[in-house]
Amino acid sequence: MTTGAPPSLAQIQAPVAARLDRVVAEMRRLVASDFGLVAEVNEYLLALRGKLFRPTLLLLCNEVGGSPSPRAETLAAAVELVHLATLVHDDAVDHSALRRGRPTVNARWSHQVAIIMGDFLYTRALAALGELGDLEAVRILADASNTMSVGEMRQLLSYDRLAFAEADYDQLIACKTAALIRAACELGALVGRPDFRAPLARFGFELGMAFQIADDLLDYTADAAELGKPVGWDLREHKVTLPLIAALPHFNAAERAQVEALFADPEPDEAQVHAVIAAVARRGGLAYARQRAEAHVARAAAALEGLPESSALQALRDSLDYVVDRRR
Repeated sequence: MTTGAPPSLAQIQAPVAARLDRVVAEMRRLVASDFGLVAEVNEYLLALRGKLFRPTLLLLCNEVGGSPSPRAETLAAAVELVHLATLVHDDAVDHSALRRGRPTVNARWSHQVAIIMGDFLYTRALAALGELGDLEAVRILADASNTMSVGEMRQLLSYDRLAFAEADYDQLIACKTAALIRAACELGALVGRPDFRAPLARFGFELGMAFQIADDLLDYTADAAELGKPVGWDLREHKVTLPLIAALPHFNAAERAQVEALFADPEPDEAQVHAVIAAVARRGGLAYARQRAEAHVARAAAALEGLPESSALQALRDSLDYVVDRRR
């Protein structure tokens, strides 16, 4: 872990910047459609795409050991399409109105369009793997997609949210976040140095766990401009994440009553949300969650030990600091 300012994503992406441009072009090729509405939504989604963190990891892992393959760029495009598909479906399931500060597909068009477009993105990702003719790549990405679907169902069926335990949370984020990041890293090694698949897959899993814990922390600590959505959005949607899970056993009766009232209210107000955020901070929930994220980072760093030094390997190390210290 660094002691100064964390590395920026641009610094991490520098060794593969030119390849990332080709990934974006490959994404556009894969989703091209002559059907008007599909093309319109695709253009909107590509403009809304995130920071290409998963493709970045895939390409960096592909370069560890000095055997990069152009096939990795198609795999990176497929991984990002799967990621986009999960976001579109998650927003529809959660009835979310905003994603990165802009209307979601379900808000701008409809829930039906969102479900269909998520399916379209999934199938285009699979078609990309079919073009490569690599059954092992298909298996890796299909397993990750299946795991994410099961994770979404687990979350949907968590009826008593305040009984959601830390073990339940770990299982959920392993499915919903760590599975795809692990797959991205493993796919990069698969078409680069297959002998590095195991350590890079371990790295990806641990990084993915840290990524989601840090993301859940941001919901409590960042401001709305940084998040692209209101602070405490998870609480507003009655989602229990690690900071609250860690703090709940230490709540007094008044604090417990506050959180129960928030979860009983279909539309909790600002005062309720901020009262619970303050209680979580007061009872050590934020500090505990950060400790857990840093523990996963340490295990991810250990997975890289013994791999050949290169700018790509250093960028993977830098990604660990970026994950826990990013602002959004």
